[in-house]
Amino acid sequence: MNIQDFIAHPFTKLDKDWALLTAGIQGDFNSMTISWGGMGTMWHKPVLFLVVKPTRYTYEFVTRHEEITVSFYDASYKKALGVFGSKSGRDTDKAKAAGLTPKPLEHGVTYEEAKETLLCRKLFMQQLSKENFPEFALEYYQGEKESPAHYLVIAEVIGIEAAGAKPSHHAPAPALGHPWPSKEA
Repeated sequence: MNIQDFIAHPFTKLDKDWALLTAGIQGDFNSMTISWGGMGTMWHKPVLFLVVKPTRYTYEFVTRHEEITVSFYDASYKKALGVFGSKSGRDTDKAKAAGLTPKPLEHGVTYEEAKETLLCRKLFMQQLSKENFPEFALEYYQGEKESPAHYLVIAEVIGIEAAGAKPSHHAPAPALGHPWPSKEA
């Protein structure tokens, strides 16, 4: 599937439908359910914006690897995605417990059951500061006063694999290869 052909509702694709973030490569990866994030453009590149708590096992893989995937599933897999959000890969084979089949890719890992997988390369990662959060956002950390805030991850979407479609990869733009708009624009 061509990146420009990927259509997603920006306010439900992650938040309501959920997805799996998988960081790493075959033999060294972990996955977790995600619902916070977004999609857009940054530095003239198609990107995903995701957040990961440093207490999550998947965080270790995100810091260690550039390759990440975000995969989407039919509603019938909601219970399976719940396993990835409630169990730790430190002590559970989450794929086996959820009944999903890992699928190695050239750039990362997804699952055979995914209907769409965004193939990504990590560009940026930085911890958010609770001191800068609006008051209402602190409610999400109640009872976790000592718990660190999430890390923001910005990842370039380098390709999309869709069930039944030929995988597509776009050529990443050179770091400064895209011209900035003129002052007249």
